Amino acid sequence: MARAIALRQLTMAPRSRAQLADKMSAKDVPEAVAGAVLDRLEEVGLVDDAAFAGALVRTRQRTRGLARRALAQELRTKGVDDETAEQALVEVTDASEEAAAREVLRRPLAATRGMDPVRRQRRLTGALARRGYAPGLAFRLVREALDLEVTGDPVDD
Repeated sequence: MARAIALRQLTMAPRSRAQLADKMSAKDVPEAVAGAVLDRLEEVGLVDDAAFAGALVRTRQRTRGLARRALAQELRTKGVDDETAEQALVEVTDASEEAAAREVLRRPLAATRGMDPVRRQRRLTGALARRGYAPGLAFRLVREALDLEVTGDPVDD
């Protein structure tokens, strides 16, 4: 039964060991049985938290434009340990994070044209903040985007 639960979960989407353990626990699978099944699935390569974390980081940054902080939180909620999460987050460079943030800004920048400037800046920085970007980076990128839109030249600090 534990093996069937784990395999069913893995056919839907990749899962961390902790997620599978939680699902088995919810189905009243004894902890010892769940542990043995999960150990075996790790041996054969069907459960690999490092690969899971790496794939999640790459996918979420590319598709949702999440910052390191948001990615780390998502990995924690999925039961990935801090060391494994740190290894996966090494892939996210400052440059790739900034590029993702600029891409996140693209849509709301167009959608807020004509809006009160203060409200617009607040909305744009909020879009970045919700994806885990640091306030300093968010304000800088919003300022640059708005300046580029008005003058055609990026802000030089």
